[in-house]
Amino acid sequence: MRVIFCVAVLVVLMQACTPNNVNQDESLKKYFDDNKAEGCFALMDNGTGKFTVYNLARYRDSSFLPASTFKIVNSLIGLQTGKISSDSMVIKWDGVIRSFDSWNKDLTMYDAFRASAVPYYQEVARRIGKDTMQTYLNALGYGKKSDTDKVVITSAIDTFWLDNSIKVTPDQQLGLVKKLYFDELPGFFKTNQEMVKRAMLFENNTNYRLGYKTGWGFWNEQTGKHLGWVVGWIEENNHPYFFVLNLESKDKNFDMVTVRMKILKDILKQLGFFEGKM
Repeated sequence: MRVIFCVAVLVVLMQACTPNNVNQDESLKKYFDDNKAEGCFALMDNGTGKFTVYNLARYRDSSFLPASTFKIVNSLIGLQTGKISSDSMVIKWDGVIRSFDSWNKDLTMYDAFRASAVPYYQEVARRIGKDTMQTYLNALGYGKKSDTDKVVITSAIDTFWLDNSIKVTPDQQLGLVKKLYFDELPGFFKTNQEMVKRAMLFENNTNYRLGYKTGWGFWNEQTGKHLGWVVGWIEENNHPYFFVLNLESKDKNFDMVTVRMKILKDILKQLGFFEGKM
């Protein structure tokens, strides 16, 4: 392992939601209803520490498979352990034709992250190995139910974030991206955190900067119940806000790729973003 990792370091990813700093905004429900989805949304204003939340109970207390949002953590651990040498490291395509054309070629970490290429990150996870992965997850507090809880990977090292064997709360997801934004994840070099943030930055203009990672999985392959995420930050006038969107649908034909971004941007627009005035 490239660096000495301190197992004793523990990051509490959960944010401090109290009745005094949470505005429960039921007006945001319409964006889920209009798209035949259920879920929750939370936005934290870093300057004030205040939260705007729709469906507080789901945000704070319910946990779900992370799906491809786990690429944030997988990237960080891969970089820190040297299994990913840099965000330009190429993993060769295995020649298997998959549903997404963007996966069917040699990819760098940067490109694999932005294309959400599962095969690339499955190979990274195999190279990291189960014991090392568990050590980092426990230190991050990722998927833990309490400070004394231990993360145990009970399924294959290259599928556990997809098969419901590990789950995270929306609150933990928001806490992770907040600490990442400020390079505050202990045990990870700043340069590695910066590489992941660079891969997450999808929109950057004079009015705002929008960084995020999406996720899409299934609670049950037989019923086809979709579960989706968008986690990240929006920055205006050098002022960051952190958000998490979590949604689900029982519609087997649900267009998760389109709907999750539509809901996110509709909510952010209602809250006053995208005009450079926040």
